[in-house]
Amino acid sequence: METVEMNSVSLKRPHSEDDVTNADEIKRQKISEKSETGNDSGQSVETVTGQPDKSLLEDTKNEIIPNEESEEQEDEELEDSDEDGDPESFADMMKHGLTESDVGITKFVSSHKGFSGILKERYSDFVVHEIGKDGRVSHLDDFSVPVDDEDPSEETFTVLSDEDKQRLEELQLLKNKETSVAIEVIEDTKEKRTVIHQAVKSLFPGLETKTEDRDGKKYIIAYHAAGKKALANPRKHSWPKSRGSYCHFVLYKENKDTMDAINVLSKFLRVKPNIFSYMGTKDKRAITVQEIAVLSWNPIFFLTEHSEQLQRRLTTVFAHLITAQRLAHLNKCLMNFKLGNFSYKNHPLKLGELQGNHFTVVLRNITGTDDQIEQAMHSLREIGFINYYGMQRFGTTAVPTYQIGRAILQNNWNEVMDLILKPRPGAEKGYLVKCREEWAKTKDPAAALKKLPVKRCVEGQLLRGLLKYGMKNIISAFGIIPRNNRLMYIHSYQSYVWNNMVSKRIEEYGLRAVPGDLTLKGATAVHIEEGDVDNYTIHDVVMPLPGFDVIYPKHKIGEAYKEMLVADNLDINNMRHKIRDYSLSGAYRKIIIRPQNVNWEVVAYDDPRIPLFTTDLDKLEGKPLPVLPTNGKFRALKMEFSLPPSTYATMAIREVLKMDTSIKNQTQLNTTWLR
Repeated sequence: METVEMNSVSLKRPHSEDDVTNADEIKRQKISEKSETGNDSGQSVETVTGQPDKSLLEDTKNEIIPNEESEEQEDEELEDSDEDGDPESFADMMKHGLTESDVGITKFVSSHKGFSGILKERYSDFVVHEIGKDGRVSHLDDFSVPVDDEDPSEETFTVLSDEDKQRLEELQLLKNKETSVAIEVIEDTKEKRTVIHQAVKSLFPGLETKTEDRDGKKYIIAYHAAGKKALANPRKHSWPKSRGSYCHFVLYKENKDTMDAINVLSKFLRVKPNIFSYMGTKDKRAITVQEIAVLSWNPIFFLTEHSEQLQRRLTTVFAHLITAQRLAHLNKCLMNFKLGNFSYKNHPLKLGELQGNHFTVVLRNITGTDDQIEQAMHSLREIGFINYYGMQRFGTTAVPTYQIGRAILQNNWNEVMDLILKPRPGAEKGYLVKCREEWAKTKDPAAALKKLPVKRCVEGQLLRGLLKYGMKNIISAFGIIPRNNRLMYIHSYQSYVWNNMVSKRIEEYGLRAVPGDLTLKGATAVHIEEGDVDNYTIHDVVMPLPGFDVIYPKHKIGEAYKEMLVADNLDINNMRHKIRDYSLSGAYRKIIIRPQNVNWEVVAYDDPRIPLFTTDLDKLEGKPLPVLPTNGKFRALKMEFSLPPSTYATMAIREVLKMDTSIKNQTQLNTTWLR
């Protein structure tokens, strides 16, 4: 799965005393809710499947375990309610966290002297634009919707009450014994009746309507035109033949991750999240712009009992049409994200289809001289940076995710359970601390689960699995956790090994290709031979993530791989696991990445709250460029660059600043700045 991953905790300097009164205002910064202007016509670990057309026929393996809606809302409120506490106490807790050297991140490629700067002092200082497989950078620059004579009017979405919609949906899905639904026309005009007729037919395909007089009042009667036969080809009743089955749109979001945004959209549209598809997930603490696709005619499965041969038979009907108009209508009520650039296509999006991401980053309060900055940015453009897996790959607590992955590969399931559930020092939510304490005291899944109001977290899912399968079947209990979350642990271990081996490779042989290194010929890895070494540079060299389907370098680093896995009680020649999901085939990864489209500028500013560039939404809303002083109190480095998928922007920024990007290090720096 391709992801753009950045630290979820801000690497920011705490506000000075003068700024404290503005802190809440900064935290509450939201996207403007005002109605869009211009040519607007009324206008998401963890995962949604990349191929929703398949997931319509079976539950996706990656779908989050469903909970009651009230529980989901409570979980979200609890998750969002955590504020950064006192910076000093948080830094004290983070003393137990990881540093870069703990996960093998130890080397740099450039020779310039490092300097300090503040990353993500505001989430709007970090902007990500997705680059599609055609090389086009995604931008939100149009709120209009495709014009279609069959699209319902704006009033269609509001004319029916929630109660009417519920009854109509039950009628459409044959969920009750009613053969029709009567809707009273309160303000009886021909125009009003027409709108109600249109609303029922467009929002609930398969239903027909007629007008009746009852006791001197006008009613719109909704009914199935052809009974259950009308469900045989619902598209015939609902969707223009010339229109693609998927509505593609650009999602612009602020301070919200991709899955959170998709979950919100699915709730508003009353559909399952797995009908949405995307090419990659994007970070929360940032402004991100990416393409999303949604299946426009949404199958809802239910069981019927009218078949003589099968008492329970799956029947597909179409409860909702997800048109561009419906999506655009949500812009009036969405907070922190907007939708636009709508189009209809005949295909969904698939994970990994993107070419990469374009980043616009502001590093505030920089201390480097102009010469230092020029040297750093020229090195980034000409040489690049070490393609390390970033700190967010390994978790933020005292129990790194790679340790759990290692225990899985060792088939040590008691250790897996213990690492996930045991008490740990450091920064954690209060309810997790209580849950862990209860577990350590009682080893009772039910008692520990009672301490945990957020049931969707990994700890809650594992405890529910232990309740269901018992303490002697940890493998099945662990299997309740969504598949992608489980695989995250073993991928973290692979990343841990890769980081350490790359640091050893650079320490041993420097920034040149040497005999025994690996390079790719198409998709196949081959060794660089002595006679060919002059034909390659460090940018051609790849290193393997350990697995059963890769080869290793033929120099000292090949042996170092073997030694590291032996120390972890693993056999490099036997990376197949008895549980197929946990068998590692391995992969190859370039050791140096050279960013594309690198540009930079140093600007002066006085007020840390003022944005230093305009976003897509600012441009749509006609906001002017920020006016910056010639000689301000502070200096900021504005940088732009493009990266391929599965590379970490934090590692590029690390190379520029030559600073440890771990939360542990940054929070300790923040505490020092307060003094």
